[in-house]
Amino acid sequence: MGMDAIVCGVDPGLQTTGYAVVRYSCGEPTIVDAGVCRFDPQRPLAERLAQVDADVAAILDEHLPDRVAVESLYAHYKHPRTAILMGHARGVILAAAARRGIEVSSYGATRVKRYVTGRGQASKPQVQRAIQHMLGLSDLPEPDDVADALAIALCCGSELSRRDLAGMTR
Repeated sequence: MGMDAIVCGVDPGLQTTGYAVVRYSCGEPTIVDAGVCRFDPQRPLAERLAQVDADVAAILDEHLPDRVAVESLYAHYKHPRTAILMGHARGVILAAAARRGIEVSSYGATRVKRYVTGRGQASKPQVQRAIQHMLGLSDLPEPDDVADALAIALCCGSELSRRDLAGMTR
């Protein structure tokens, strides 16, 4: 990842998509931007997907990240419809990154939670508190979609930093 890189973490959803843009300078993370994109659940699926694409594209165009990190789908969803809908949103996000030539990394929710809290089954409030502590924030990152996006970005940044360090020692 070098001395300076920008990672955009995205928590995909069709009602709320969380995002976090984190700059790494000498391996230290700083939040550049974070928030949520909200979509009207009454609108047709195709319209919501077009809005996900437009909103994510605007974030990518504004911040020009070196990497986009997203939560991967996992097969043991209790609610398969949720997984399918999340998969639609995730696919649009991957396409927006690919159109811009931005590399994408995927991370399972358990891995991300384990990285930030030490527990793969951590609750949303535990993730929020861990992110608050890791980044020295005065307030909890809210809503939890933002905390999740920050967690994904931090997990990715940590992995890229470790990869850089391993490359330097060869």
